[in-house]
Amino acid sequence: MKMRFAVAALFAVAFLAPQAPARAADVICYNCPPEWADWASMVKAIKADLNIEMPHDNKNSGQALAQILAEKANPVGDIGYFGVTFGMKAKAQDALEPYKPVHWDQVDAGLKDLDGYWTTIHSGTLGFFVNKDALSGAPVPKCWADLLKPAYKGMVGYLDPSSAAVGYVGAVAVNLALGGSAENFEPGLQFFKDLKKNDPIVPKQTSYARVVSGEMPILLDYDFNAYRAKYSEKGNFEFVIPCEGSVVFPYVVGLVKNAPDKDKAKKVMDYLLSDKGQAIWTNAYLRPARKIELPEAVKAKFLPDSDYARAKSVDWGKMELAQKSFTDRYLAEVR
Repeated sequence: MKMRFAVAALFAVAFLAPQAPARAADVICYNCPPEWADWASMVKAIKADLNIEMPHDNKNSGQALAQILAEKANPVGDIGYFGVTFGMKAKAQDALEPYKPVHWDQVDAGLKDLDGYWTTIHSGTLGFFVNKDALSGAPVPKCWADLLKPAYKGMVGYLDPSSAAVGYVGAVAVNLALGGSAENFEPGLQFFKDLKKNDPIVPKQTSYARVVSGEMPILLDYDFNAYRAKYSEKGNFEFVIPCEGSVVFPYVVGLVKNAPDKDKAKKVMDYLLSDKGQAIWTNAYLRPARKIELPEAVKAKFLPDSDYARAKSVDWGKMELAQKSFTDRYLAEVR
């Protein structure tokens, strides 16, 4: 599938991105931040079980791809971790090389590149991550439409959809929920235009800590981050799947083309899909890529299946093709 993407925009993001980690580490994974998807626990497990040092890297998907492209002539990173649409872009931009990790055959065909350029390791459901104590008496929002109400002025955050994968997932979710499609982003763009009047907070980086602190009472984010806060942080947190609907989104890894430490990087990728690696993701409230049931103790902490019925799987290949058009209009009409 031929995919088009504005390379110049990626390099602009790279200029603003954090610098690449030093090569003193065994394996460098771009976009593996400790506060996201509990990479902190995964990195500790990789060190304990594989004796491989892998530093945290606090980028987003767009910044990770931009860094890999910028370093193409002399690669520094070994592994890229992306939202699936950016995994598709990475393949299209010749930033990755194929590798099929152990257990690759147990990942559904729709969750991997059939040539092995990227493979899903887990997925999340997009919704509202809410700090109830920071709502100043307002009720917990239940629908996309609620976020436009004056009661939530200055309280709603979403990651920049022109850069971060979760930002674009939020745009896809609200667009589809309000009647749009991959060919029609008008409902989603109108939502962001209306939300702009309510003074939203729009960071580029993972904002878990800002929700926990109460600085950002409501964030468009995944269930796994909200559950992590609800069950491990001091405070009163809730996850909401909007009444109009939402989407499920896969996160993938790929081997950087000409990676400096390819053999160790492959061992890490194998580990991410291993029984133990997939179990670590479930402990962080993520849906594993392989068909591994959530432990009952974990599943009991999720919203009921009736709520998850509102979250749909979509054709992310089509959404990837629509991303540049949406991004261009978002930058021109909203930001």
